[in-house]
Amino acid sequence: MKKHTTIWVILMLMITGFSSVVSAQTNKKANEDTEAWRYELEVAGTGVQGTYLLKVWSYSKKPNVAIEQAKKNAVHGIIFKGFAGDQGILGKPPLTTNSNLEQEKDEWFKDFFADGGKYMKFVSLASDGAVAAEDRMKVGKQYKIGVLVSVNVALLRKDLEDAGIIKSLNAGF
Repeated sequence: MKKHTTIWVILMLMITGFSSVVSAQTNKKANEDTEAWRYELEVAGTGVQGTYLLKVWSYSKKPNVAIEQAKKNAVHGIIFKGFAGDQGILGKPPLTTNSNLEQEKDEWFKDFFADGGKYMKFVSLASDGAVAAEDRMKVGKQYKIGVLVSVNVALLRKDLEDAGIIKSLNAGF
């Protein structure tokens, strides 16, 4: 009986170790895809006050990577790009107008956007990661995946202001 238990434990440790390696490789690939910050934002509807509901189009060779990176892309887009309006919903400018901010605060943003980083507290998948068939397209060797994401912009702005990354809205008054 002990022999079977020992074999079972060894087998479970091997499986756990293998899944950790696969997970680490997926995260590395996801981060490489994200470093180019290649994505598109569309307004998808109105969220509760202080949040934006967006469709984030992310690109990657693996669809599951694009889905996970959509959260980083959404927060990055809110900070640095903004988005156009559509169907009676106003677009929003980025939280910063400083085009060099990401380079000036490089270390801060690397930590902020790290896997499991602070950006995670401001974003959630509005569709629980489900992707509609029309939101999954093959573009060359990559997939373009559209994911609904909700971003708590009010909390994000406050956190960036508290960290001294962006100026408060009333800083000039």
